Amino acid sequence: MTTVYDVPPHDLIAAVAEELKAAGKVQPPEWAEFAKTGVNREMPPTNPDWWFVRCASVLRRIYIDGPVGVSRLRSFYGGKHRKGVATGFFCKGSGSVARESLQQLEKAGYVKKLKKGRQMTPAGQAYLDGVAHKVRSQMQGSAAPAAEPAADSA
Repeated sequence: MTTVYDVPPHDLIAAVAEELKAAGKVQPPEWAEFAKTGVNREMPPTNPDWWFVRCASVLRRIYIDGPVGVSRLRSFYGGKHRKGVATGFFCKGSGSVARESLQQLEKAGYVKKLKKGRQMTPAGQAYLDGVAHKVRSQMQGSAAPAAEPAADSA
């Protein structure tokens, strides 16, 4: 059984983001076009599908870290606030981005709300494991033809 831990995070997040966009269960809010993802950022994201990528990343983070609240997600997506010549310091990421993505994932049925924060539902876990299986099978399928010519030339 393939799980989230068996595939590279970048490939998994990209695949989940594409499926979330295609399914239509997650939609970017009106303000997402103009919003920065944290105080430490100077500009909004350049990727037009950044909302789906962030929702996929949040879903993976909940799968790995167990019950997670908005505060822990803000800390995870934060970064160094650079103030020119002044010393840089850590700043948390945007709370509204984390909160809205959690609410949308909860509405889609992938996440449920507990007293400690949000936790994966069995449907959400099965969804991520299914996407991880697809990603792993694609990786193995593309790696097999590349290995054949090397074996023939030897």
